[in-house]
Amino acid sequence: MSFAQILFSQPTMTYMHRNRNAKIVATLGPASADRATIQALFEAGADVFRLNFSHGTHDDHKMRLATIREIERDAGRQIGVLLDLQGPKLRLGTFAKGPITLKEGDRFCLDLNRDVPGDQSRAPMPHPEIFNALEIGTDLLVDDGRVRLRVERFGADFAETKVIAGGTVSDRKGVNVPGVVLPMSALTEKDRADLDYGLTLGIDWVALSFVQRPEDIVEVKAIVKGRAGVVAKLEKPAAILSLDAIVAESDAIMVARGDLGVEMPPEQVPAIQKRIVRVCRKAGKPVIVATQMLESMVTAPVPTRAEASDVATAIYDGADAVMLSAESASGKYPVEAVSMMDSIIAQTELDPYYRESINASQTSHHPVPSDAIGVAVRGVADLLKVSAVVAYTSSGFSALRMARERPQAPIIGMTPRLAVARQLALAWGVYPVLCHDVLDVLEMSDWACLTAKKEGLAKTGETIVISAGVPFGTSGTTNLLRIAQIT
Repeated sequence: MSFAQILFSQPTMTYMHRNRNAKIVATLGPASADRATIQALFEAGADVFRLNFSHGTHDDHKMRLATIREIERDAGRQIGVLLDLQGPKLRLGTFAKGPITLKEGDRFCLDLNRDVPGDQSRAPMPHPEIFNALEIGTDLLVDDGRVRLRVERFGADFAETKVIAGGTVSDRKGVNVPGVVLPMSALTEKDRADLDYGLTLGIDWVALSFVQRPEDIVEVKAIVKGRAGVVAKLEKPAAILSLDAIVAESDAIMVARGDLGVEMPPEQVPAIQKRIVRVCRKAGKPVIVATQMLESMVTAPVPTRAEASDVATAIYDGADAVMLSAESASGKYPVEAVSMMDSIIAQTELDPYYRESINASQTSHHPVPSDAIGVAVRGVADLLKVSAVVAYTSSGFSALRMARERPQAPIIGMTPRLAVARQLALAWGVYPVLCHDVLDVLEMSDWACLTAKKEGLAKTGETIVISAGVPFGTSGTTNLLRIAQIT
């Protein structure tokens, strides 16, 4: 009996395929905490679930992760889990008599004295890092920019400001300092505890909030030690100034448009989003577009036309994934939001202009074997109209290089490592499939043909193209292309 015949005789799981390439990240929360809802979110189209550690307890997240793994086992399809760290969110202290109202032209003082609640003339801001980084004329944005203060005088423990844009301010409202690199780590003590807990549970991705510089990614990678992929959340102008270096250090990128839209003029965000996606595609790093994508579906069963267009724009640009936050975590229609996003992505990818746009946005390549194989695989796939592209990968690298090329054929990410399969759930067009460690190229080819056939992506007589790195098990060595026919 041949090796292929032996493989065909083995029972395999039936994988659940999507009718699209871009992936959906859905945030879990109070509205989506039970098994039935998480199951429904997955069936509606969620590929990766986000656990937002800014909210909820460790026990809450543990139970949700356990539920995800149960669904994963029952469905026979790997599901990615993203731990999103809170990061060093800067906040005011409390006010003695409740919210205050500041008017344009008022003077308002901020200081480190957290023991004395705020009033109409001052408020505690227990973050010495801010005072150390201030300059005359620095703007401080309170409550997502609804209130704007301009620094007129400051010291090591205070800042006297003038109100430029007034409004109501209440307890613990967030403070943004646009255009200033704050001398602080992107990891707080809470983040370190959350990260350690999440790694113990077995999360697949960790998202680092308020990244300012590539050193922030280096710091968290030294803690993670390869146990999860690291996502840099780009939400500060300083990060955009170091974009290429941050992308190079990161495993994936999130365009976190919430705080980015606060710290930068809103009219600049669309161009920055496109720039980030372009840089990530060139580097072959997955990129997630996030924040307020279907915001109205927090309270309404359908999105606005502008929101549908916003999701479609990210897909036309070639984003690997789009993300739902409050829509799936605390909204009234979490399943409907995922279903709607799934429909928008699928419809967008059916548009002939989508393929034209993807092809036109192909980025330049580096003169290295992995890029050469990627270009060749895409050329072969288009010329021969292959049924599937198979990337045999131990680290995920080969599959990501194929995803970078955005081929028309589906990509099977065939890997012997469960953690890698789960991480590949985030990558554009990749169907992650678990396999065993292969011994040679012939065995890999037989297994690739079997997998494509078993997954329903190729039929007898059809052709697939295979990429891999030889020797097997060595990360970053994509150097092999093989054409095979299904028998």
